[in-house]
Amino acid sequence: MPGTAVWMPIARAEMGVQTYPPGQSNPRVTQYHGHTNIAGYDDKASWCSSFVNWSLAQVGIAGTGSALARSWLDWGVPLQVPVPGCIAVLSREDPAGWKGHVGFFLRADAEHVHLLGGNQLDAVREHFYPAHTVLGYRWPASLL
Repeated sequence: MPGTAVWMPIARAEMGVQTYPPGQSNPRVTQYHGHTNIAGYDDKASWCSSFVNWSLAQVGIAGTGSALARSWLDWGVPLQVPVPGCIAVLSREDPAGWKGHVGFFLRADAEHVHLLGGNQLDAVREHFYPAHTVLGYRWPASLL
């Protein structure tokens, strides 16, 4: 059984960080990218995975190092039932494609999963997604 998601206070403290208008870039998002294979990119590059990598790094947990959301499907251990703070990996557009989204699971209802994540409507915020887009839930192997 997974323990406490010690990264969640860090992630919550980032709520409100958002992309800047065209021609500008939020340096905080660039910091998030620094924990991935797109280090140095601005806030116009997708940053959901960068945010998850950064949040985990703040508590000493190595993430995937990748800016691809679906990279999390090969990280940690799978969970059959989500727990608060676990990493939720979602499909985007084509379930069989490479595009996705990743964030921290908060709760679910009959139709949606609610996540705290980066690049959710261009900000760190809570947002909901169709439950059928969930590809998997993951937990750090080191915290089992």
